[in-house]
Amino acid sequence: MLFDNINTPADLKSLTIEELPALCDEVRKYLLQSVSDSGGHLASGLGALELTVALHYVYDTPNDRLIWDVGHQAYVHKLLTGRRDQLRTIKKKDGLCGFPRREESKYDDFGVGHSSTSISAALGMALAAKQQGIDRHSIAVIGDGALTAGLAYEALNHAGDIDTEMLVVLNDNDMSISPNVGGLSKYLARLLSGNFYSTMRENSKKILANTPVMKRFARRAEEHTKGMIMPSATLFEEMGFVYYGPVDGHDVIELVKILENIKDINEPKFLHVVTQKGKGYEPAEKDPIGYHAVSVFDLKAGVQKSNKPSTPTYTQVFGRWLCDMAAKDEKLVGITPAMREGSGLVEFSKEFPDRYYDVAIAEQHAVTLAAGMACDGLKPIVAIYSTFLQRAYDQLIHDVALQNLPVVFAIDRAGLVGSDGPTHSGNYDFSYLRCIPNMIVMAPSNEDECRQMLYTAYQQNGPTAVRYPRGKGTGVEPQEEMKELAVGKGEVLRKGNSIAILMFGSLLEEATIAAKAFGATLVNMRFVKPIDEDLIRSLSESHELFVTLEDNAIKGGAGSAVNEFLLEQDISMPVLNCGIPDKYIEHATREEQLEEIGLDGAGIVKQIGEFNQGKYSEHLKTA
Repeated sequence: MLFDNINTPADLKSLTIEELPALCDEVRKYLLQSVSDSGGHLASGLGALELTVALHYVYDTPNDRLIWDVGHQAYVHKLLTGRRDQLRTIKKKDGLCGFPRREESKYDDFGVGHSSTSISAALGMALAAKQQGIDRHSIAVIGDGALTAGLAYEALNHAGDIDTEMLVVLNDNDMSISPNVGGLSKYLARLLSGNFYSTMRENSKKILANTPVMKRFARRAEEHTKGMIMPSATLFEEMGFVYYGPVDGHDVIELVKILENIKDINEPKFLHVVTQKGKGYEPAEKDPIGYHAVSVFDLKAGVQKSNKPSTPTYTQVFGRWLCDMAAKDEKLVGITPAMREGSGLVEFSKEFPDRYYDVAIAEQHAVTLAAGMACDGLKPIVAIYSTFLQRAYDQLIHDVALQNLPVVFAIDRAGLVGSDGPTHSGNYDFSYLRCIPNMIVMAPSNEDECRQMLYTAYQQNGPTAVRYPRGKGTGVEPQEEMKELAVGKGEVLRKGNSIAILMFGSLLEEATIAAKAFGATLVNMRFVKPIDEDLIRSLSESHELFVTLEDNAIKGGAGSAVNEFLLEQDISMPVLNCGIPDKYIEHATREEQLEEIGLDGAGIVKQIGEFNQGKYSEHLKTA
């Protein structure tokens, strides 16, 4: 077995080029077995397998910098860089991260998780090497989806305009291989990357250096000639890159030959590689979305979808509400930055295709598009993950809130998200939303409240946000009838003694455990902004301790809003803020994460009991 002897990229180089296809077959079998046993990202890694092998075979990693975009596809990279035996721990507590991470391996040159960062990072490393006189290569691998983001084009525009050596590899899995990567394309890619063409090109540049007009003419002639034969080349040639491709991304021998040809060409290069997501595993080839991220499954049977009715997730509650609301109001439009499945817009896209807008990975554009629609009478709903809304913060403030436009932000994956870890956690939205004038910010405690809050948000004439967690809620059945909630008003769920627990959002079960343990008053605050000032003032008169509870960073969060109000009103009241501490919470199950930071039921009880040198432990009762 070839793969048994591959522990580092240096070991990989001991193989002949003719042995690489057999190695790829072995790696594919190992990847399939490992991910089916433990879960994780699958389809993207299968698609980028041969490309990964070829890159490590040709380049001298980790001296040469290899930057992966997003990182879903980097499992094979981890296998080839000494982490084979750990792959079954991926995305589990104390196990491998689901994405490349600098702290994990010297081969992970840049920490990723969000899309479209690779070209900027690789260019930064190329310029750092040049400035310090270091001889090394810089390679960015980016998918066609990630190439839809503005950040990628900002980096391409900069890279093509300066004299530095770097390679951008486009992993294009949205094109068919047959017509585009046939014999002619393969021949042209090999020809254009070969020594004869490269030498001729470099000599021509030197000869024409003193005749700028002829140099520009030659450059244009070259670009247009390529453009007629390979239309995809024109854009990147215009941006200052030398374009090669398209190349069959599953022909590892051909990939190695092309990469070796272009490796030492000292200018910005763009290699267009065509791959297929899920390559080598038929179920994943047929359903790459379903096999993007998987839990444990049987390889022979494939991923099985349960037909049993289950408690709806918050995402499903949103998706159902969106369709119901759209049926009532033809002005409603749904917008998502390439997260149709993840944000629950599949049914909406089918039922209301003319009112559904997937803007690709372009969060900034999604928000300003919504602002433009709102200006002219539409009612846009932006469905977005909390961690991705961070990427459109200026647009949220400047284009929506400043103009007080009626845009609803349905913010999914708020708070801790479990195995995806800190790159995807939505721990900061309370903090970054509540400081924005004109914003209304809501956080449901159960599924029905989520539905009613979305309806409430839709009735407002300014910007609103409803933020809800990943996964299932408490099992409360969403009511068909939609009712508008009183804005800025909480509700007392349980009356108790001198301790009042003010809960914001999704920790109702954990809060209930603590409230029963101390015989405390339990309040579902519902609104982070505006906060229920009347209720807080009233409770301060009959209680001696406030405990704020939130699935958000403590700093600047909902608890801080309570602290600020008490200070403004000169109300002397001790407050214990329970939330996410000032550190990144590593990947694990959400339950493990809550336990780690003391936000599970037992942890909250412990925090209250120990507060102020154990003063409140005397209130502890048997739950």
